[in-house]
Amino acid sequence: MTAIVILALVALFIGLRLYAVLGERTGHEAPIMKPAEADKRVEAPATAAPVKGAGATPADMGDLAYLPTAGPGVRALLAADPTFDVARFLEGAKAAYRLILESYWKGDLASMRPHVDDHVYDTFASAVKDRDSSGLKLDNRLVAVEQAVIAGTEVDKVEALVTVRFEADIAAVTRNAEGEVVAGSLSDAVQTRDLWTFRRSLASNDPNWLLVETDEEE
Repeated sequence: MTAIVILALVALFIGLRLYAVLGERTGHEAPIMKPAEADKRVEAPATAAPVKGAGATPADMGDLAYLPTAGPGVRALLAADPTFDVARFLEGAKAAYRLILESYWKGDLASMRPHVDDHVYDTFASAVKDRDSSGLKLDNRLVAVEQAVIAGTEVDKVEALVTVRFEADIAAVTRNAEGEVVAGSLSDAVQTRDLWTFRRSLASNDPNWLLVETDEEE
């Protein structure tokens, strides 16, 4: 009987160790090349969620919509612009996040040009030019945007700034001119955390938001 108990405990221990190993996510830590700043118009999709009022809280919205520290700023923005819809804004921000990253990775400056100002366009164009001159190409994939939440909001009489924290899984691969992989892996997705700040003039009837700053959360 004692031997059976010991064998059962050993089997349980091995099972727990296997679960611990198989349950962990790993990723190739190749850097994701992105410019320091970028502007991108954010348009909310037609199938946006219902408008949330000034009294809405993350609990009211189901999934987390903004960090607790961003609550006062969000309420100030709702007071300054009653048409602001948190859920709709975040859907548009996620769409912009995907579009601008994929355009940059592909070096698709033509698609990007209508959505960025001159300074931001020059930043992207310079980064793409440097990459091309090195004979390198990015074959990155945005696997999924796991979460997008408002991390901060600033409001004055002229404009509003909203910072969104994105948590995404990205498979990053760098290829040389011959198409050979020199860094990264498409089979391993790396979890990234980015902070993107969007701006909109409160005096404008244009509902679009511009991406004015990008950063990586440490």
